[in-house]
Amino acid sequence: MASELPASVTSHDVARLAGVSQPTVSRALRDSPKVSADTKKRVRRAAIALGYVPSDAGRALSSGRTRRIGLLVTDLENQFYAHVIAPMHRQLNALGFQLSLQTESSDTGRVAERLIADGLDGVLLATVTLDSVLPFRLRDRGIPFVYFNRVSPAVDADATSVDPRAGLAEAAEEIVQLGHRRIAAIFGPPNTSTAEQREIALREALELRGLSIPMQSSFRGPFDFNTGFEGARRLLQQDQRPTVLVCGNDVVALGALNAAREMMIRVPEQVSVIGFDDLPPARWPLIQLTTVAFDLDAMARRAAELIVQRIEGGPDAPYVHEVFPTHLVRRATLAAAPATSGNQ
Repeated sequence: MASELPASVTSHDVARLAGVSQPTVSRALRDSPKVSADTKKRVRRAAIALGYVPSDAGRALSSGRTRRIGLLVTDLENQFYAHVIAPMHRQLNALGFQLSLQTESSDTGRVAERLIADGLDGVLLATVTLDSVLPFRLRDRGIPFVYFNRVSPAVDADATSVDPRAGLAEAAEEIVQLGHRRIAAIFGPPNTSTAEQREIALREALELRGLSIPMQSSFRGPFDFNTGFEGARRLLQQDQRPTVLVCGNDVVALGALNAAREMMIRVPEQVSVIGFDDLPPARWPLIQLTTVAFDLDAMARRAAELIVQRIEGGPDAPYVHEVFPTHLVRRATLAAAPATSGNQ
């Protein structure tokens, strides 16, 4: 006679062996801060002794949640977002959730349906545009979401964003003190809150100091390397070449630096370059990019905390708008304006 298969071990079995309640087992195995270290040890030892493996599907059925958070990135070429995945993942993991990277080439209404079908508990919107319909769709379907970096003023929600004014004011002051008068800028796409806010902040800071950026001295495009490269090539070919390029972000600035190198224009002796974000490559000795910085890791962690708070606190809690300040980090790509004028 064939032997019967052993019954599956459940969290209730672990709870009896560890001498705790079943909900405590669930919290302990999620590493919840609400459970003491000693209790976590007892529960884990009991789980190992019984060969218990938590079931994600079982947790979802019992709680109505998958404990999965989506990070939606539609601006696939933007290297900025590669640097936020790790701190978001670590923070969500500490809170008992998993990060699921969701990528699309645009954030149309169809994306909302896919996010809903994937059974996500919430979504971090990292690349939303000012004309996006996605926040409306998520709101109408009751899916919690948090704006990260970019926001949409049409739909209110929890958000972590950056205030560029202080950092760009410092940059404008440095530009003036170093004798620059011919200033050019490579801005981001006009349908994003980040590009709009940075352009306004830069122009206002320069105007307060008696300077401006002429229309022919500005260039716009996606926040990517090619925008920086093509924008710098066009701007640096002008008869009255700018002596400083202010870029929409660090990736754009890297493109501008490469264009200057290809055109045999020395940085910073003939043209200075300023970025925004202070990504890790900006600090490399090979690059040493002057840039407007903020605490990107803290902003990513805070976005993770906000989405969990929204999921666990419900839809009626007041929205939290966390704004991170900026400051200028002076490195090797910013120097005094060249003594001679015109192309050199």
